[in-house]
Amino acid sequence: MSKQVIMPKPGTKIDLSTFDPDFNDDYHKSGAREALKSLQKRMRELQAMLYAQGTQSLLIVLQAMDAGGKDGTIRRVFEGVNPQGVRVTSFKKPTEEELAHDFLWRVHQHTPRKGFIGIFNRSHYEDVLVVRVNELVPQSVWEKRYDHINHFEKLLADSGTRILKFFLHISKEEQKERLQERLDIPEKRWKFSLGDLPVRQKWDAYMHAYEDVLTRCNTEYAPWYIVPANKKWFRNLIIARAIVETLEDMNLAYPEPEADLEGVVIPD
Repeated sequence: MSKQVIMPKPGTKIDLSTFDPDFNDDYHKSGAREALKSLQKRMRELQAMLYAQGTQSLLIVLQAMDAGGKDGTIRRVFEGVNPQGVRVTSFKKPTEEELAHDFLWRVHQHTPRKGFIGIFNRSHYEDVLVVRVNELVPQSVWEKRYDHINHFEKLLADSGTRILKFFLHISKEEQKERLQERLDIPEKRWKFSLGDLPVRQKWDAYMHAYEDVLTRCNTEYAPWYIVPANKKWFRNLIIARAIVETLEDMNLAYPEPEADLEGVVIPD
């Protein structure tokens, strides 16, 4: 993959200002969409084998600033995939019960069962992003969570779950355009929240928090992708390609059929 669409090596210190959210690797929209169709076809084939085999699972984590494209990614990249084998979990503000447990409690119960693809729309990383920027807990608490997250993801990986994490990297200017579009188009106005504006004012603080996440929680068993996401069609292509490459690497196959099926006659 291009140097602008990377899985940083574990231990690499990330500076998001060096990544161009507009980067498209010289792709054109029409060519990217054709390539996406081919990848989606292969993804459907691989997902069918994952589900039938039932011995492994795939967890996909999507993180981004507001209007970063998490919902659109789920809609477009997984178009046509059998919903029977996919579970999407959107993590909102924790409930009273969730807050009464450790911060990973609500997340662990939504990890994908064997044979399934699980998609996290936001995730356990909110507890070192929102919680950190808004000072909801002391630094002495959230500082420890990077190690807790790495150990949690290692447990999943050791239990047969492959993990892909995508940071959808948009510019502050692109976010403004997308938020303005939500205001201007009646059919999209329901997506606009006044709560997005104070978050936008903390843009720099969030970028620093993301840089720490991408630096400290990037591992061989749970890699981060930094995806230039100003161009939605390029974002979709890159994510679909990474998913297909990972599924291809999982040695998927249909289970062997039962013995002695050749002579079976289906009764009337």
